[in-house]
Amino acid sequence: MSNTAVLGIDIGGSGIKGAPVDLVKGDFASERLRIPTPTPSTPEAVAEVVAQIAEHFAAEIGDAPIGVTIPAVVAHGITRSAANIDKSWIDSPTEQIFTERLGRPIHAVNDADAAGMAEVRYGAARDNDGLVMLTTLGTGIGTALIYRGLLVPNTELGHIEIDGRDAETDAAASVKDRLGLKYSEYIPRLQRYYETLERLFSPDLFVVGGGISKDAAKFLPKLKLKADIVPAELRNKAGIIGAAWLAADAAGRTDLLT
Repeated sequence: MSNTAVLGIDIGGSGIKGAPVDLVKGDFASERLRIPTPTPSTPEAVAEVVAQIAEHFAAEIGDAPIGVTIPAVVAHGITRSAANIDKSWIDSPTEQIFTERLGRPIHAVNDADAAGMAEVRYGAARDNDGLVMLTTLGTGIGTALIYRGLLVPNTELGHIEIDGRDAETDAAASVKDRLGLKYSEYIPRLQRYYETLERLFSPDLFVVGGGISKDAAKFLPKLKLKADIVPAELRNKAGIIGAAWLAADAAGRTDLLT
């Protein structure tokens, strides 16, 4: 059985969300399903929830691939880190665990990488044929680097050292909230972060995601950069859409991408 919808699943610290994605339109094919993240959130426990979501949408996705985002570095199906999930994910053969539980291939990707690909294909960076850098400002800083539509995975540029400190400890949105900073106090932190990224990578476009991006008008126009910097468009849909696109691409399912 074949179908035109590809299931994307976004694993977060509090919830696991999934929806079939129409990759021609770049949008959900039906309403998403959210299930609370289990405690402890081990790979095996999360695989059970992923299986529930896949079963819920079984009639819509047929034999299409499944893409899963994880807040971790993902290299060749193995998760090498863990952010806001159980530390048992570190060096876990995650794709193998998920594939064995679901009985079908699963493509696992870093959550920021998935969001970045979604923005390049369908969102704020669509039709940009240069170097795009997505950053997500949240509890930490996630990043995705995409050149001419090709992803350079697992960049983790929220952890570059700036002025002797891990960048996200100064510039993440959570720092603004924790310290009660006004935007006038937070903007210099963002300026220092983005000007450093620009000096190192010279991107053609920055795309800024994360919950704080809904207030983009309050801070993005104040940043002094050579590159354009714009808010993400897909918001909380980006991870699911990007995971679905990357899964179809990895499986060579060009029939689902056009």
